[in-house]
Amino acid sequence: MIVAIPGRLPALAALVLCGPQLAAAQESPGVFELTPYAGYRFGGTFEDQDGGTAVELDDHGDFGVILNIRESANTQWEVIYSRQDTSADLSELALADASIDTELHYFQAGGTYLGAGERARPYLAATIGGTHISPGVTTYDSDTFWSFSIGAGLQLRPSERIGVRLEARAWGTLVDSDTSLFCASGPEGGICAIAIDGRVLWQMEAFAGLVFRF
Repeated sequence: MIVAIPGRLPALAALVLCGPQLAAAQESPGVFELTPYAGYRFGGTFEDQDGGTAVELDDHGDFGVILNIRESANTQWEVIYSRQDTSADLSELALADASIDTELHYFQAGGTYLGAGERARPYLAATIGGTHISPGVTTYDSDTFWSFSIGAGLQLRPSERIGVRLEARAWGTLVDSDTSLFCASGPEGGICAIAIDGRVLWQMEAFAGLVFRF
């Protein structure tokens, strides 16, 4: 014989009615996206303001991580860090070193705008921040400049939690005519390899990343 307990019937009914909604809420993606990525960056020329010579950055791979925070259905805040280990070609300059290992660190913040789509969404990204240029040789000084970036890409969403980000991005670093690079201190005073002609240092990048939503 089964005896119903009236006091438990409302709770049981609420559980049956709300169960699908609770399950859907648990499966829905969160407001955060974390995207570790790897890519290839090319370009980057410093022109000397005196002799007209140039220092070229070698094309090389890079890696980074992007944090996005959902602001609305179509917009996100974005924080990006990117690093490239490359070499600066100093062959045009009268220096003992024909090239110098150089690290470029970009750290910027901005946002993205997402287009319509379910499993594939195009987007635009724009950020602003700083670029830290650090020679791999400890005798040379490092320096930091204002920079910005503009990107366009496609987000592939095979599932709610995991996705793929494909993007092409242009990086611009603001240098000025008062800046010198690859400076070293010696017994006769400071010596700099190049005095930069005021302009924007441009680099282009293509990358792919794995998106984790939580």
